[in-house]
Amino acid sequence: MSSTPGLADRRAHVPHTSMFLRMLMRAAVLRRGRAASALLAMVVAAAVATAMLNLYVDVQAKLHKEFRNYGANVVVIAKDGQTLPADALQQVNSVLAGRGLAVPFAYVIARTDNGQSVVVSGTDFEQVRKLDNWWSVTAWPGNSQDALVGVRAAAVVSPESKPFNLSFQGRTIHLNAAGRLSTGAAEDSRVYISSGDFERWTGLQASTIEVAVSGLPDEVNSAVQRLAQALPAAEVRPVRQIMEGEARVLGKTRATLLAAAALIILTSALCVLSTLMGWVFDRRRDFAIMKALGASEGLIGGFFAAEAAALGAVGAIFGFGAGIGVAVWIGRVNFHAPVEPRFNVLPIVLLGSVAVALVSAAIPMSVLRRVQPATILRGE
Repeated sequence: MSSTPGLADRRAHVPHTSMFLRMLMRAAVLRRGRAASALLAMVVAAAVATAMLNLYVDVQAKLHKEFRNYGANVVVIAKDGQTLPADALQQVNSVLAGRGLAVPFAYVIARTDNGQSVVVSGTDFEQVRKLDNWWSVTAWPGNSQDALVGVRAAAVVSPESKPFNLSFQGRTIHLNAAGRLSTGAAEDSRVYISSGDFERWTGLQASTIEVAVSGLPDEVNSAVQRLAQALPAAEVRPVRQIMEGEARVLGKTRATLLAAAALIILTSALCVLSTLMGWVFDRRRDFAIMKALGASEGLIGGFFAAEAAALGAVGAIFGFGAGIGVAVWIGRVNFHAPVEPRFNVLPIVLLGSVAVALVSAAIPMSVLRRVQPATILRGE
């Protein structure tokens, strides 16, 4: 007999949490159809949000990388036709701090043996291959006094790809046509030689540094400002065609992905709202009994909100897994490239799903507050 009070005391102090959880589980089990439809809507919304966020982040990174393949987005030019300081390339690399690529170029107008003029540029071929990998080149120079000849310049200096001479201010250099260059732009009319050969021949240093800065347009503009401060004797300007094209493509991609995600999430929210409204009408008698037994509107509203939040959380977890799979599939089919799963979007998807579920539950909760126990229990 002495054990009875102790058992009663323990029961009196059992937390209400377990009862609350049992009520949540029982409500879902008894109304499996409506719970499943609401859960499916949340899974779809979470999957779409996960897929769109993964694609948005990954596609942005891939587009930045692709745009870097189109060459420089910033140009550093010596003022008044002079050459850049001897340490200009070192200062540019110091400003970039590994977040970009800088390639020096020097230019002169030379003459062939028959007196025709041609533009000759001295550069670092190893770096040019990284910066301008979109160039169409038959063979890159590999030895001293090898030249990369533009397709239009070849007609002037070496129509048959034979060795040729060029003269500048009374100094002559003998060059071998190592390869042909075709870009469809001004490069086709130039002859490119190594920086070392160029400096020994002309005695001139680089007058231009082409820079590919990694990052968003704001980061590129920031780099332009820092370069201008580091090189006050030079003119630093962004290549507007590249930057504006990048911003335009990224803007359209962002708008398309966000619009698609918003439309599907809104549709899912309406589906959840409809399901929860039906849930409330199905359970009017349950809520009326709870009110008749003394449950406050806050407790009933909290219980219903907890049901909606639980649906949102469970839907987010399942939807996140499905969304990762969808993003990988879209990346492989549409972009022909793998999409890296971004697990850092899980908190966003989880909080967003719970928020969508709670917002969808707002109208049903207002209906709950109008439930009159006496009227419902009389069957009216």
